Amino acid sequence: MSSVAITRVGQLITNDPAVGDGKLGILTDAAIVLEDGLVAWVGPSRLVPNADESYSADGRALIPGFVDSHAHLMFAGDRSAEFAARMAGETYAAGGIRTTVSATRGATDKQLLDNLNRLSGEMLASGITTFETKSGYGLTVETEARCLEIASIVTPEVTYLGAHVVPAEFAGRADDYVELVCNEMLTAVSPFAKWIDVFCDRGAFDADQALQILRTGEAAGLLPRIHANQLEAGGGIEVAVACDAASADHCTHLTERDVELLAGSNTVATLLPGAEFSTRSPYPDARRLIDAGATVALATDCNPGSSYTTSMPFCIAVAVREMHLTPEQALWSATAGGAKALRRTDVGHLGIGARADFSILNAESHTHLSYRPGVNLIHQVWQSGQLVVGQ
Repeated sequence: MSSVAITRVGQLITNDPAVGDGKLGILTDAAIVLEDGLVAWVGPSRLVPNADESYSADGRALIPGFVDSHAHLMFAGDRSAEFAARMAGETYAAGGIRTTVSATRGATDKQLLDNLNRLSGEMLASGITTFETKSGYGLTVETEARCLEIASIVTPEVTYLGAHVVPAEFAGRADDYVELVCNEMLTAVSPFAKWIDVFCDRGAFDADQALQILRTGEAAGLLPRIHANQLEAGGGIEVAVACDAASADHCTHLTERDVELLAGSNTVATLLPGAEFSTRSPYPDARRLIDAGATVALATDCNPGSSYTTSMPFCIAVAVREMHLTPEQALWSATAGGAKALRRTDVGHLGIGARADFSILNAESHTHLSYRPGVNLIHQVWQSGQLVVGQ
């Protein structure tokens, strides 16, 4: 096994309080040693052990790879006209999802895979080294299954979202569509999916339907997560906690009871600043959740309708500016928080034995991610101990 040492790291964020200062586990004038794709050592540069290869970070900051726990990359088509209309004053509604369904159903496997590779490549270039993606734009047995089969080629974090909205051919027959989602469709997609999700909100599925869908998915071996409370406060958080869902996503409109439930549970509140930014919706108060004791993650929600971004640095900057997170809290939420939302312990941190996924910034501090919004600060990206972006 060959080893690689990266020395002269100005600020090394480990997310491991046992090896550095504060919750971020910060080391200064530090070094990291990689071996067999994992973190083998972290500490002061002056104490770095010998390695087969050695590189200098020249005082730059080094952060864990971002973990994007909520994305919708399995789609075809474009909704830029919808975005323009929204910016002109129209209100966002869940029904806009149906616009993408027709294009996705008509796309070839190659078109879907090419689009997935394009977007996941953008994610990697922005420092995202682990990502989740969902189905939900097929809404037929055949298209949901092929979308998930294609997604499983690129990431192990694949989510079945047949319950995104009720498709047009089931208009007025939502319960019949739920039966399809819970039976024939679930059977077809189960070999390719790890997670099951449902959009529990106005214009999509109610709490009873959501609970039925998640419970049925669990019985088939899929793990639950949920879209909850994006458009209004409803029963989504109660469903999430009742199912021990890994994550409740959006959380834009929360009651005090919702906050208490999240704080007392294992369910991560995954916030999606790109969605509020792109829909001119109110931002959730992330500090309120953290102060109550809830775990918060940040994700891109990359999708063609309401958050067409693959940039986690952008989401961090918006979360700091609009959701009242500190730069430290935002970085943790986009790394360790995302890992918790996927119930992963091997990513989102740079403790000993973690997967060697990280970015080196063209900046001396992680704070520049929010301090310099819109600027590409990614100097290098390393994934499983290999340099994959940069020189």
